[in-house]
Amino acid sequence: MKSTLTWHPARVAELRDLTPTVREFVIAPVEGAAERWAPGAHLPLRLQAEGREFTRQYSLVGAPEEAVGYRIAVKRLDDGLGGSRAMWQLAVGDAIEAGTPQNHFPLGFAAPASLLVAGGIGITPMVSMAQALARAGHRVRLLYAARSDSELAYGETLRELLGESLVTCVSSRGERLDLAGEIDALALGAQAYVCGPASLLDEVRSRWLAAGRPLPSLRFETFGSGGRLHSASFRVELPRHAARLEVPPDQPLLDVLEAAGIEVMSDCRRGECGLCAMDVLSLEGEIDHRDVFLSEREKRENKRICACVSRVVGRVTLDTAWRAECT
Repeated sequence: MKSTLTWHPARVAELRDLTPTVREFVIAPVEGAAERWAPGAHLPLRLQAEGREFTRQYSLVGAPEEAVGYRIAVKRLDDGLGGSRAMWQLAVGDAIEAGTPQNHFPLGFAAPASLLVAGGIGITPMVSMAQALARAGHRVRLLYAARSDSELAYGETLRELLGESLVTCVSSRGERLDLAGEIDALALGAQAYVCGPASLLDEVRSRWLAAGRPLPSLRFETFGSGGRLHSASFRVELPRHAARLEVPPDQPLLDVLEAAGIEVMSDCRRGECGLCAMDVLSLEGEIDHRDVFLSEREKRENKRICACVSRVVGRVTLDTAWRAECT
């Protein structure tokens, strides 16, 4: 069962290419003004592509008081699940449906210092966070990793804002972020916000805990598209529904279940809230856990899977919360 969203007609007001693979869009409501939003919020969009309709959520960029609409940036992933390809097909003036901004990644201002860590397109929520913290006079440091110099979206804007408090790392030059050193140098009680691929989130969490820092002071957001294993078709069985389904490589498990009329509770659809976690009854193969909700122990046990982002290589049998007596 999906969370309730209010949808509004909107249009593409502006677009520009920030890097060879990242395009910025301004989505403007057709009627009225864009709603105000807080740093860390994301914008739900209803997209249509390849004969199907689906929802994707993109982090809002910049300060809301400056926006003529909702500003987002989308990285093109040709081997992704279709959202970026659909977005990149849009032109200025095209119609699109936008939901009310949501925030599962809220920014706090009570800590003595904040460390922001971004990998690739994970920079998008960090722009508004860095701006809000800097303008409020808070101590903030931003670590930004990308594959090449040309992929450092918003790099110049952030350098002007943060100066030496912006640390960039380009992997094509053999550079790596000194996460242990950066975390050790933080003031007592500092907070950290991380957005990027699951591998980066896992490394930061490991370093954070190794430094003896409390886990509630570390907050994650992921774009949920990357995993350890290549995306391939897999089979899923649901005995309670007498259903056997095939999950294509370019569709999430959750979308396939919903298309088959199988209700699964969900909210963030990014692998963060855990609302769509399902019980694994049996597994023939391997689960590629792409969420940040399940603990490392839970992922090793393979007893649950977050249907919105995680995938399987092989075959899996799942249970749902549906019961005949509830209908």
